[in-house]
Amino acid sequence: MTLNRTLHVLIHGRVQGVGFRAWTHHQAELHGLNGWVRNCRDGSVEALFSGPDALVEAMLKACQQGPRGAVVERVEVVEDPNMADDPNGDAEDEGFRVLPTV
Repeated sequence: MTLNRTLHVLIHGRVQGVGFRAWTHHQAELHGLNGWVRNCRDGSVEALFSGPDALVEAMLKACQQGPRGAVVERVEVVEDPNMADDPNGDAEDEGFRVLPTV
């Protein structure tokens, strides 16, 4: 039996203007994850990853590095799915999306 996990992630550092959202979208699709990614006005990137535990963990590790040009200073994780606000529907069934900046 595969355990599913949902993580709400805030990524801080030089993560805007370096293709972080497109890279995250591509990586999440490679990992077969559902969820979303978006820029925040404070300069961070916010994402929600949902899928098998091992694949979500692999995505989290990838985000700690990010794409070429990114400088990730820290990654904040909220593991409580009730705190993972999904503004455009159910993250578990929608694939992976890039959302507008908030």
